[in-house]
Amino acid sequence: MTKAFKPTKAEIAAAAGTTVPDIIAPGLRVLFVGINPSLYSGAVGHHFGRPGNRFWPVLHLAGFTPSLMSCFDEQQLLEFGLGVTNFVERATATAEELSAEELRDGAKRLGQKVCRCQPAYVAVVGVSAYRIGFGRAKASVGLQPDDVCDSKVWVLPNPSGLQAHYQLADMVQLFGELCIAAFGQPPKA
Repeated sequence: MTKAFKPTKAEIAAAAGTTVPDIIAPGLRVLFVGINPSLYSGAVGHHFGRPGNRFWPVLHLAGFTPSLMSCFDEQQLLEFGLGVTNFVERATATAEELSAEELRDGAKRLGQKVCRCQPAYVAVVGVSAYRIGFGRAKASVGLQPDDVCDSKVWVLPNPSGLQAHYQLADMVQLFGELCIAAFGQPPKA
């Protein structure tokens, strides 16, 4: 396990363009797909790394994990049948720095990863990224009509603290619906 640390402002700034390794394995129940790493995540080398990101609390409160985890515990996700990757690999200050072409290319790379590891569900956490990457302009949160290599696709709101469209309770409910679909019921602690 990686030791938790807080990067300096200089380390965060220097993280532009860095990548964060996938947490992925064959046969996952859910593969979560972020848009791309933040500079903070790039600096710490872990997914959803910024302390204000709601991904880790929402995972726990929705029933995916038996206890609250942090980005430094991300390898443990595999024990719960969960994984994490990104549409676009390079870290940026905001997702708005990504081009539509990068998101479309990311969707193609994601399709290749999904074909290799065959998760039951692909959970894209970012409606706009899904719409652009997969060319589904009218897509909304929830189960999508199209599969990727026989894996069901579920779109969820972005848990970034920069996104205030959904309150924590709303996010927990939406993530919880996927947890029930993927596991039949929330996993027992």
